[in-house]
Amino acid sequence: MSAAVAVSRFRGRYPPNWPEIAGRVKTEAGWRCVRCEHPHDPPAGRTLTVHHLDGDKANGRWWNLLPLCQACHLSVQARVFLEQPWLFEHSEWFKPYAAGWYAASYEGNPEITRTEAETRMDELLALERLA
Repeated sequence: MSAAVAVSRFRGRYPPNWPEIAGRVKTEAGWRCVRCEHPHDPPAGRTLTVHHLDGDKANGRWWNLLPLCQACHLSVQARVFLEQPWLFEHSEWFKPYAAGWYAASYEGNPEITRTEAETRMDELLALERLA
């Protein structure tokens, strides 16, 4: 995928209360990256960020906001394209977010709670294989 295509998939504007939203997401994650579990440590190059899974900065749903260190953020942003079918098993850390996105995309239920997504995870993840 070219850089021009990758940039165009990001859209929307941050909501006015973005600092509060980002702070809440980071606090709920214990100020650790959900992917590599490295703590927020800016001097070591591990600043905790919040990645928008669907690329829409205005979408503040829990399943769209991934607390990732800068290294993981760049890796995920460069390689995860939800519009493409997922051929392999999702990583454990990613499954709840994918389940939330599948509920929104395949069931039209963007307001699914994390608890419901985790309870229905196998069912929701199977939606991708059925699509």
